[in-house]
Amino acid sequence: DALDRDAPVGAVGGADPAGPSVSSAAGNPTDGARAAMPAGLQEGHVLEPTIDPAKLDEWARLLVTHSIGGVTPDDRVMIKGERIAWPLMERIEREVIAAGGLPDVCLVAPNNERGKVWSAAMGRGASEEQLARVPEWHRERYASMTKYIEVLGAESPSSYAGLAREAGAALAKADRPFADLRLSKRWVITLYPTPAYAEIEGLPLEEYVRFVVDASTVDPRPLLEAEKRLEPLFADGKRMEVVTFHPIEKRELTLAMSLAESIPVLSHGLRNVPDGEVFTSPDASSVEGELFLDLPVLNGGVDVSGMHLVFEKGRIVRFSALEGETQLAAIVGTDDGARRLGEVALGMNPGLTRALKHPLFVEKVGGTLHVAIGASYETCFERDPKAPGARERLEELAARGVLNRSAQHVDVVCDFRPGGCGRRVSIDGRPIVVENGIWVPG
Repeated sequence: DALDRDAPVGAVGGADPAGPSVSSAAGNPTDGARAAMPAGLQEGHVLEPTIDPAKLDEWARLLVTHSIGGVTPDDRVMIKGERIAWPLMERIEREVIAAGGLPDVCLVAPNNERGKVWSAAMGRGASEEQLARVPEWHRERYASMTKYIEVLGAESPSSYAGLAREAGAALAKADRPFADLRLSKRWVITLYPTPAYAEIEGLPLEEYVRFVVDASTVDPRPLLEAEKRLEPLFADGKRMEVVTFHPIEKRELTLAMSLAESIPVLSHGLRNVPDGEVFTSPDASSVEGELFLDLPVLNGGVDVSGMHLVFEKGRIVRFSALEGETQLAAIVGTDDGARRLGEVALGMNPGLTRALKHPLFVEKVGGTLHVAIGASYETCFERDPKAPGARERLEELAARGVLNRSAQHVDVVCDFRPGGCGRRVSIDGRPIVVENGIWVPG
C-alpha cells in the first residue's frame, strides 16, 4: 500500500533498444544524501537506468488500460513518483491525455518516502503543531482525483532512513487520512528500478533493471485462473492456520486466525504491478500464536528480516528480528493498531523466481505467505465500502476489533518454498500446498 508525493524535476538520458544500461544526469542531491553518498550518486551526478522505450510504453499502457480500468474524460488521475522515475511517469501522463483524462503529476522530493504528506526533514525537525497544519489544498488535491498511479523507486533511500520511532509514527499518523482517500479510489502501484535499489538488492544495475522491467511488463491476467482455485477456500473458510519453523529455537510455531467475516481478493495487476496474490484481512481480534518470517523486507530504507511475532488475543505481545529490530520496534510502536494484523496473503506469481527485498516484489513470489502489521483493508469485509449500509457495518466491525485501524500497513514475508522457514498452511483443516511455484488446494 502507498500514499502521495511532492517535488523536483530533471531530465533523463535516452534509451538503448538493446536493453538497459547506465546514463548520468546532473543533479543536486540534498545535504543528507550528499553526506551519505548513496548508491547512484557520484560526484554530484545521478546514475540512471536507460530502458527500451517500447518497454516503457507497454508498461504505461498496462497500468492505464488494465490496472486502473482505463480513463474517461471525467477522470483526474494522480501520477506520483520521484524525479528518477520520470521516464515511466511521462509515458503514463501521455496515456492519460490520449484517453481524454486529466493527469495530475505529483513529483516527490527524494527525502520523502513514498510521498507522505511531510518529508523526513519535517519528521526530524518539526513540532507536533507544525505537523498538524496540513494545507487544505493538499486535502482537496487528494479528494478531487478519481484514480491514482504511484511509481515507487527512490534516488536516495538514505535521506529518509533512520528516523526516530516517534518521528516515524508522527509522519505515518499525519499521512493516514490521505492513504485512506487514495484507497477509496481506483489505484495501482508499480516500482521503477533505480541504482540505489539495485545496491540494496545486491545486484548489478543492468541485471536488476532487466528483472524489474521484465516482471512489470508481463500480462498479469493469466494469474487469475490459478487464484480462482483458492477463492472458495478463503470465501467459505472459518479458521486459517499457518505453521512456521524458528531456525534459532529449533521449534515449530503455529498462528491461527478467523476468516469467518472476511472476503478474499484476487490480485492480478489491478492494484500492484507486478502482481499475483490472494489476500484478505482476518478478524484482527482473533489472531493467536506465533509466526516466524524469514525473508528480508525493505522498510524505511532499512532491511528487516528473521522476524518472530507472538500474538495473544489479537495483539503482538512480543517481537524480535535478527536484522532491523529497531525498525520493527518503530513499526509496532506507531499506534495501538500497529500491534495487530491487517492482512494475510499467499504469493501466486511463479515468474518471480528471485525474492527481492522490496515488498512489492517479495510478497508476490509464488510459494510465499505474507501478513501485514497494521491496517485492514475495508474491501476485505465489504466489496463496495460506499454501498448503502456498508459504512455502518465497517464501523461496527471496527468497534468489535474485527477490522483494524492503524497508520501502518507493513507487509512481512515467510518463504514456503524448499529451504524456507514455512511449513504448513490450512483453512478449516484443508491443506494448501505449493506446486510448480504456486499455491493450490491440497
